[in-house]
Amino acid sequence: MAATFRRRLRRGAASTAVAALVLAALTASQSPAGAKNTAAKGPEPTPADTPIDGGAAYYTDLPPLNSPVPPRGSNDPRPDGDGIVTGPAQAGIPATVLAAYKKAESEIRAADPGCRLPWQLLAGIGKVESGQARGGAVDAEGTTLQPILGPQLNGHGFARITDTDGGRYDGDRTHDRAVGPMQFIPSTWSQGGPAGTGWGADGNGDGKKDPNNVFDAALAAGTYLCAGGRNLSVQQDLDSAVLGYNHSEEYLRTVLSWFAFYRTGSYEVPDGKGVLPAHRPGANGTRDHANGSTQGRTGPGRGTGDTAGNRPHPGRTKPNGPARPGGSGDGHTGSHTPGGDHTPGTPQTPGGKPTPTPKPPTKPTTPTSPTALQQAGDQDLATTAGTDFTTKPQVRAVDAAGKPVAGVPVRFTLPGTTDARFPGGATTAIVTTGKDGLATAPTLHAGDKTGDFTLRATAVGRTAPAVDIKATVKAKPAPKVDLLTRTSDKELTATAGHAFAEDAVEIKATYQGKIAAGVPITATMITDDPDHPVQNDKGPYFKDPQATGDNKDKPLRTLTGLTTDADGLLKLPKIYTDTHPGTFLLRLTTPNGTTLTLKLKIAAPAKTA
Repeated sequence: MAATFRRRLRRGAASTAVAALVLAALTASQSPAGAKNTAAKGPEPTPADTPIDGGAAYYTDLPPLNSPVPPRGSNDPRPDGDGIVTGPAQAGIPATVLAAYKKAESEIRAADPGCRLPWQLLAGIGKVESGQARGGAVDAEGTTLQPILGPQLNGHGFARITDTDGGRYDGDRTHDRAVGPMQFIPSTWSQGGPAGTGWGADGNGDGKKDPNNVFDAALAAGTYLCAGGRNLSVQQDLDSAVLGYNHSEEYLRTVLSWFAFYRTGSYEVPDGKGVLPAHRPGANGTRDHANGSTQGRTGPGRGTGDTAGNRPHPGRTKPNGPARPGGSGDGHTGSHTPGGDHTPGTPQTPGGKPTPTPKPPTKPTTPTSPTALQQAGDQDLATTAGTDFTTKPQVRAVDAAGKPVAGVPVRFTLPGTTDARFPGGATTAIVTTGKDGLATAPTLHAGDKTGDFTLRATAVGRTAPAVDIKATVKAKPAPKVDLLTRTSDKELTATAGHAFAEDAVEIKATYQGKIAAGVPITATMITDDPDHPVQNDKGPYFKDPQATGDNKDKPLRTLTGLTTDADGLLKLPKIYTDTHPGTFLLRLTTPNGTTLTLKLKIAAPAKTA
């Protein structure tokens, strides 16, 4: 497709049709279950409303009019399996880039199913921002072979954003530049987001957040698009998300055009073989890897990027002329490529005749507003520490008549008093109600913290009262033990006023002859009453390892919090004695009642002459 610069979607019915087509496709295909070194004076703060790409330049090429058809597969009956593409080459997406978009969609769908993020939206943004990482010029890990940099954001035609990363990402120590396949500026990558920790993400699991890596950048872009409880099947949320990426109506229309195009079909091409949004390297539309120039891209206050001979001059813009074959009614020139792909201008059929303007689909109706949320399913959720809740939190949205309401985004929020988490370590999850009015949260995993907590469900952007769902995390059942033994038969002796030897007492726990690891044990100094032994008030004792000040030497004759190790062994802390000689008893007890009683002999101190 010939590069098209500053080409705008036809306003009126055509632009309305694109927007409606995008919304209809999203709604139909998604389900509710289915985002420092600094200058001497320091950087100026980035404005709060700065878009993700900093308002930088972007490619304005529009997709061809004919729908893409993928090449034949390995079962092609034709000889040699030539894999001819019968649709436009622009529908081909480089393999690694395509994999990154689909992986991001899958991860976000699991963590935030209510967002309904389709990978084709990421592909539309990736096409407009970087031409799918310059046609898939990435390595096997998804990192660009050369930096993809936007223009210097120095206030000349773009936002003015002084350096925020010391050149770490963009190599520029004076001003920021948009970076990578999805064109994040450094400040949004590392400092943006509601928590101020950045939108950056680790999409390929290598432990790094790299805006030059298409897996990381795609996941970060998806996370941003879904932020704030957005439901991308709702046109207003979709528009808001895309405009947050770049505050331009033309940008919005361009992204939505590619989104709709990819929804009709796409196919995988080898890395490095994707169609670039330009005629050829070095011509208009190319992107300078070294210095971030943006020929052939457009942005606020920028020129069209045409060559000098075709560059428009102030005061000499021609008025719109009538539509003609190969051209558009807005005065821009369209063209045909050898493969028959038609660059957007006046819509044409293969025979060269104008195609009638399509009628926009019927606008989806706005969902009825719910008046209440009701807890559905089990009223109380419970599980043991370290396991998944078998029942998922679930609520139903209903109207004043008690009928279910579909399409309501519901936010499930965990309190700070629990370490239970949704997938990906999330403390919130947004799910949209289905036709039955039900919103079911993702699987909830209990942490190590036991006790009760309350999960809250809220209808996002609605006035319906929130619903509190009670949940309980129970302690793990203690391992069973049927035998406690001492690992040494050496007599336990000490002199009054002196401590027993270090590590004098070591025991081993077993169950049916096998090692019993992780067994809680309580150690108590008891009286020698055979019928009713109780804690002793004299003789040997422990010291509280947590005590401080005057209490750190205070005798402690019942010690809890002891646990056998992976080998079923436990060494007791140091045992001290007071001034009382004699034979004393130490009892070790497990939760299931298995005990071991040891004798501690304390001799009187030798008399001095």
